[in-house]
Amino acid sequence: MEEAHPESDRRQADAAVRRVAFISLAVNVGLVLVKLGLAGISGSLALGTDAVHSSLDVLASLALLAGIWISSRTSREFPYGLYKVENLVAVVIALLVFFTAWEITAAAIGGEATALPFDGWVLIAVAALISVPYFLGTYEVRMGTAYHSPSLVADGKQHRVDVLSTSVVFFALLGRSFGLPLDHLAAVVIAALIAYSGWGILKDSMRTLLDASIDHETRDTIRAAILAEPMVTGVRDLTGRNSGRYIFVEASVAMKQTDLAEATLVSERIQARIRGLVPNVERVVIHPEPGERSQVRYAVPLNDLDGTLSPHFGEAPYFALLDFGVKEGRLQRKEVLANLASGMEKQKGLRAAEMLLEQKPDVVYAQQSFAGKSPEYVFESARVAMRTTGVETLRELTGVIEAEMEEERDE
Repeated sequence: MEEAHPESDRRQADAAVRRVAFISLAVNVGLVLVKLGLAGISGSLALGTDAVHSSLDVLASLALLAGIWISSRTSREFPYGLYKVENLVAVVIALLVFFTAWEITAAAIGGEATALPFDGWVLIAVAALISVPYFLGTYEVRMGTAYHSPSLVADGKQHRVDVLSTSVVFFALLGRSFGLPLDHLAAVVIAALIAYSGWGILKDSMRTLLDASIDHETRDTIRAAILAEPMVTGVRDLTGRNSGRYIFVEASVAMKQTDLAEATLVSERIQARIRGLVPNVERVVIHPEPGERSQVRYAVPLNDLDGTLSPHFGEAPYFALLDFGVKEGRLQRKEVLANLASGMEKQKGLRAAEMLLEQKPDVVYAQQSFAGKSPEYVFESARVAMRTTGVETLRELTGVIEAEMEEERDE
């Protein structure tokens, strides 16, 4: 069973990511022009190298825009979309980061330039440039995280690395003004940090390209959303993968005995719950399967902790949960829960029934009939059997249930 991702939400997300990518491109072009001008004035090898680095950022921004545009296309040949193009772009960006690290190292070890005298304003201008990639990168990472865009996050991380390379330029110029040759050694250290950042980008992108599973926290959230459905008795298989900034989920779910129409409705409720808890879910596929239970769970209202059955349902202070083994026909586990709905002024029966559904009972016993009352509709929709009993204690009810299960086995 599957449901399309809301088209309007996708268009808004794509538009937001494209807007940030255009901002990145414009800033990078400006940085290249400014750094080339300052390099021509000062004759600084480090500043010229940093200008080349920013030129690579322009190419990365163009690749980012192309990746975002291509990833939003669909066709017959690619029915699941081209979302992984964003991850490919992130790989390209990582390779550009590696190339930049090598370039800085090569320039630091063997590069030479004709040093020209420069005024103090050049040093001030370079210092001002340091903050530009930091704020741009932070903005890109924040927006990329919000919209789950791996290429935008990768571009933002690369820009924050640019802070280091521009800082190298600043200290190289500062050292030169004092006659200290610091730029070569500092450039090698910064190149190593840049390469480490590129490895982080490459590793995250390759995980997605190789269809690695979604992170454990997201997987646990999805599993909990499935198990919260009263008709579900278990999750037999759950897989999820990232594709670009979207998530694909597939699960085989054991359900109580039901027909196809009701199983479809249950699957739709599960899909809606997953989409409400996990952002950017593109597709959820639920495979309903008949559940085979090793236990049957009974619920009954109690008047006290001694096991006296309550004549009321919503007003009962406690509920007992009794788990009986299907093969043995004997009580295996007993648990007593406080009825949090008993203190409410209105809708006690309804709220108590909803609370019990979270415990997934198969049968609910009561001394009074549920006919025409709100708990009847709650339990009926979840396929929970409702029975009345005239016994007074939990011990007596346990004997009744064991006798019924023995009769069923004999039949």
